Formats: sequence, C-alpha cells, structure tokens
Amino acid sequence: MTGMKYLKVLGVICIVLFWLFANSYAKETMKQLNLMPWPAKISLTGGKYQLNRDFKVEVTGNVSMRLYNAASRMLRKLSDRTGLFFSQDYLSPDSAVDNPDMVIHADRPGRLRLYMDESYELDVTPGGIRLTANTGIGALRGIETFLQLLQADSSGYYFPCVKIEDHPRFPWRGLMIDAARHFMPVNVIERNIRGMAAVKLDVLHWHLSDDQGFRVRSKTFPKLTGMGSDGLFYTHQQVKAVIKYAAARGIMVVPEFDVPAHSTSWFVGYPQYASTPGPYSIERRWGIFDPVFNPTINKTYVFLGNFFKEMSRLFPGKYIDIGGDENNGKQWNANPEIQAFMKRHDIPTDAALQTYFENRLVPLITKDDKYVVGWEEILNPRLPKTAIVQSWKGKG
Repeated sequence: MTGMKYLKVLGVICIVLFWLFANSYAKETMKQLNLMPWPAKISLTGGKYQLNRDFKVEVTGNVSMRLYNAASRMLRKLSDRTGLFFSQDYLSPDSAVDNPDMVIHADRPGRLRLYMDESYELDVTPGGIRLTANTGIGALRGIETFLQLLQADSSGYYFPCVKIEDHPRFPWRGLMIDAARHFMPVNVIERNIRGMAAVKLDVLHWHLSDDQGFRVRSKTFPKLTGMGSDGLFYTHQQVKAVIKYAAARGIMVVPEFDVPAHSTSWFVGYPQYASTPGPYSIERRWGIFDPVFNPTINKTYVFLGNFFKEMSRLFPGKYIDIGGDENNGKQWNANPEIQAFMKRHDIPTDAALQTYFENRLVPLITKDDKYVVGWEEILNPRLPKTAIVQSWKGKG
C-alpha cells in the first residue's frame, strides 16, 4: 500500500470511529433527557445554557394573560428547583425586559377545544432560549418541556442545547378522576391538574355522580347533594374555581353525570324517577347495581332536561358526559308498566330501550350548544356525529 493510500484509509477509519463515538455519545446524552411525553422531533445541538439569577424572560406576540401567568409560574418553579432567586418574578403585558435570556412567542392566544394547534418549537443555545408556537396553548406545552430539560452538574444548573419540534399525537389526552366513588377535596383535584399539565394532558374527565354519591350541588334539585352525597360535594363556586385553575394550564374540564344506570345517588332524594319504588340509599360497596332511570315517563326527561341545563351553564366547556354504561336491565324487566311500554312501542330488548332513552335525552343537552360524550353503550345510528364515544370493553 502506498503512503497516500494508507493515509486515505486511515482518514476513513478515523471518520468512522468519530461518527460512531459521536453517535454513541449523542444516544447516551439523549437518554439523560427525562422528557414525558417524548417530543415528536428532537436533536442535540451541543453545549449548554448555564442558568443564573439574572435569567430573564420576555413574552411576545398576540397572547392572553394565560401565557404571562404561565411564564411567571415557570420562573417560580425554576427558583424552587434551583434555589436561585431571580431578579424577575412576575410577567405582565407591561413588563419591560432588556436583553431577555428566553423569549416565548405565540401568534394568537388559542382556545380550549379539541384540535387546537398545540405545536411548538423550542431552541436552546448557549446564548439563549427561544420558544415559539402558533397558539398560547402550544406555548404552554413548550414551557413544560423546557422545565423538564433542567439539569445540574458541578458548575450549577443548566439546560442542554437542543432543538425540539413537537406536537401532540392525540387531540384528547384525558385523565378521569372518579370523585363520585371516592370524593377528593379541591386541593387534591388541583394537585392532579398540575400533574396533568406537566405531562401535557388536556382533558380532565370529572366523574361526578354514581351509585356511591352525587358530588355537585344542584340549585335546581338540592336533594341530589342534600340526601345523596353524605355532605361531600362541590359547590358552584368550587367548580368554577377548578375550571379556572384547569383553563390556566390549558386543560378542559368535562363533567360526567352517569345515566340511566349507576344512578342510585340520584334516587335517594328523587325516587319518583327510578324504575321501581324506593326508598333508596347510597351504596357503600363497589359493583354494578340495579337502580336505573325510568325511560317510559315524560317526567324523567323534564327532570333530566332541567338538570343538564343547569350543569351546561355551570360547565362552560363544549362537552357533557352522560355515562350510559353497565345497565343490567333488572329493574326494567321487573316493572310491568315498562314491559308493556316496550311492547306498545315495538322495543324488543333492554339495549333497544336504552337507545330510546339516549335518543330522547341527547337533544336536551345538545340544544344548549353542547356535545355529548358517553361510554360505548350509547352508540347507535341516531347518535349525533358530533358525539364522542369512549370505548372501554373492546380492544384499544
């Protein structure tokens, strides 16, 4: 081999070894990034941004106070985690920042609804950080990723230099909290909302009625909580506070009031709407129970229509969950009047009777400009195309 060929081969070997080392180092460094969920696209660009107490943030673009408040919370979280007392504390539209270390920009505020653009780009360089998004909701998601990047070494706290382009895989990223069976005070609900925001969940599915308790005060029907809650329920003021707390973190609140089954707590105070006579009492056990609304009497729909009208005003989001699951039909089968009704109207099965019930109930909710959500038992050809059906029995 000539000397020139030898040098060429040696050069190629060096390039390959360098590439292998760099690739291995990048993979090992990537493993140190504790990001959840993992961004759609991420690349390490080398180096780090060193954090110090002079760290300053500027918010730009067409944004609402939601993003200013989120940036303020970000600063406080960084201060709590690092022990650094930043000279900047709260951000507002009147904040004047010279030479900001981080710029958060959004083109428009964004709204809490499905299919909102939640994409963002995060660029961390040794000289500064830039977070850009089409909406303020997307910027909120980027802030959470930025906070997760925080690391420390012998020189102090820093952010590794990365370039991230991210967007959610699913529009509905929900967590269900069952406060009906196991009541949770507002501070626990808020703690869970903070956890949801940290991992970019966007829907709080708040299960508020079941056989074991009714958890939201109704001013229209006060005996729902007066007799069906053991005194453990949320006032309207508390509900509004939770909704506001969630909205500040880019999270929609979807309440669930389960009908026609899982409804014992409704009948403790209002047994006249059940399919068999009372009295009823709150269930103290876990399981599937017989009580179910009587779908053959008009007063059932008057009652539920008035109730859901009140709840539609209390919960400003577009979605109301009506449950609809696990009706065993035993009370319907035991009621001669219901059986006679089924024969007169050519309703052959309990499943068909539930479809009849859902198809009368759903318009009472959608007329208040709401969309219906329910478990897969509500699925039928007449269900509005705007409804969301949650599958829980079949394969995911």
